[in-house]
Amino acid sequence: MSSLSSPPSFPAPTSTPVSCGPAASATPSAHSAPPTQAELLDFARRAAADPELIASLPLDPQGRTWVRLDGPGGSEAWLIGWPPGSGTGWHDHADSIGAFVTAAGELTEHALAARIPTDGWTLLELADGVDRSRRLPTGQGRSFGRHHVHEVLNESTERHAISVHAYYPPLPRIRRYSRTDRTLRLEHVERPEDWQ
Repeated sequence: MSSLSSPPSFPAPTSTPVSCGPAASATPSAHSAPPTQAELLDFARRAAADPELIASLPLDPQGRTWVRLDGPGGSEAWLIGWPPGSGTGWHDHADSIGAFVTAAGELTEHALAARIPTDGWTLLELADGVDRSRRLPTGQGRSFGRHHVHEVLNESTERHAISVHAYYPPLPRIRRYSRTDRTLRLEHVERPEDWQ
């Protein structure tokens, strides 16, 4: 478990993996297919429904906390605690697909329903109508494809939220953005060596 005042969009890969019962699986054999978005979402749902696992996460009133989990099929998975008012900022997970489920409290996701170029830009003007928002109370979640740009927030002023996240392949990089009205700006790219 780690805690930072301004953590990355997902936890730094320095925590000890934790098995979460039937939801966890070992790294696939050479003949196994990689997990699908549906399988990642199913894993996140089952892990989020494990009261013992959820209760094992220490919560910090100042910053997010996290524990690495054994994800399905060689995926990267995390149990994350969100203090009131915390969030990720705008980001994507590059070439990884993913899923997350709220295990306690409620999270809000703001996302862009637009295909963002993968490389070669620093400033984009977004079209009207690309913004999507959804509230994800306890037990609710979603999966997403590659290059999904979003931010996730705990908008509560009083209550922690807890969620389970899974990504495949394990995150090769995260692109961080700033946003002003319809302008999206690429601010920097993080790679695994930045999270060590």
